[in-house]
Amino acid sequence: MTLKNTAPDTSLPTSFANLALSPAALANLQQLGYSDMTPIQAASLPIALAGQDLIAQAQTGSGKTAAFALALLAKLNPRWFAVQALVLCPTRELADQVTG
Repeated sequence: MTLKNTAPDTSLPTSFANLALSPAALANLQQLGYSDMTPIQAASLPIALAGQDLIAQAQTGSGKTAAFALALLAKLNPRWFAVQALVLCPTRELADQVTG
């Protein structure tokens, strides 16, 4: 599925609490001050959390990194000590953003 961030879809859930995230993840988001999703997060997170592939495009600073990171973290099994995910970044600047 391909998503482009244009006009916000008001039919999408806007609260992280509406997502299939663990209670610990929701508590961490709340502690960090994140309560409502950006439009790109609202459009992409339900798809990614369902295990579907997607391509999303939105402006810088719109929350794309948090969207893919939350979906990735939700799928990790902390009891399995092996590589479970690989994040490739095309530029050093993006690598700094993703890891920082």
